[in-house]
Amino acid sequence: IVESCESVSLPMKILPGIDAVLGGQASLNQIREIQVEDLLGRDPVRLELPELAKAMGGTTVLVTGAAGSIGSEFARQIAVNVPKCLVLYDQAETPLYYLELELTELAPDVDIMPVVASITDADAFERVMDRYQANIVFHAAAYKHVPMMELNPCEAVTNNVGGTWMTAAAADRFGVEGFVLISSDKAVNPTSVMGATKRVAEMIIQGMAASSSTTFTAVRFGNVLGSSGSVIPSFLEQIEKGGPVTVTHREIRRYFMLTSEAVQLVMQAAAARNSGSIYVLEIGDQIRVVDLARSL
Repeated sequence: IVESCESVSLPMKILPGIDAVLGGQASLNQIREIQVEDLLGRDPVRLELPELAKAMGGTTVLVTGAAGSIGSEFARQIAVNVPKCLVLYDQAETPLYYLELELTELAPDVDIMPVVASITDADAFERVMDRYQANIVFHAAAYKHVPMMELNPCEAVTNNVGGTWMTAAAADRFGVEGFVLISSDKAVNPTSVMGATKRVAEMIIQGMAASSSTTFTAVRFGNVLGSSGSVIPSFLEQIEKGGPVTVTHREIRRYFMLTSEAVQLVMQAAAARNSGSIYVLEIGDQIRVVDLARSL
């Protein structure tokens, strides 16, 4: 059906399901543009979130890499659960400024504290931990571009390995209750510098878990659809310019997940409290990147 529709070169829209139409529940304003989620090739995973919201009440939560697409979504979900204080730690000043404005409006009862600093600056992180005494740390800050890290392996190690070691060690020293590392499916039998640094980061928190009162866990993400720097924004930009759309290799396959799925997975891991564990989300089969490009 989709291939037949494509032949007429007209824009595509998504209609409500036939049950809604027959039941009289559909209306014209429910006709919508095709969204990123429609390219997933499966239904989104919906986890039954544990009682994390209640657990966050009155606590201090720190998110590293808070200005990024993933970190900022964590921050939004955490803010609506009304912790006492939400510390946004990132070296990207401008997006951090806009995130602070957004969260201040979204959660006026939460103390939103933006901190401009790098996770490789041990003194800065130490000061922040000493000042705010965080109960939970979500460590999302990392370099993630595979080709870029092949060209800059020293920076990949400094940031992804050194930054994880420094933040995890500080969490242990300050008696943080829980520390969640955001890792990658590329850490599995890594074939790239980025994947190798993420695997070492996982080994660091597993090592810390063996002797610390802090609960250390990690979550492995697939490629998050639509996140900054991911393939979809890159493909869309190439399409808007009239092409060509470039794919590194025709047979490259990746696991893809939605931002909402990623956030649910992290929240689940934070509540599980099985120290030293690495969590993954069952997200079906890998998708060929070239097929995703053609769909776009």
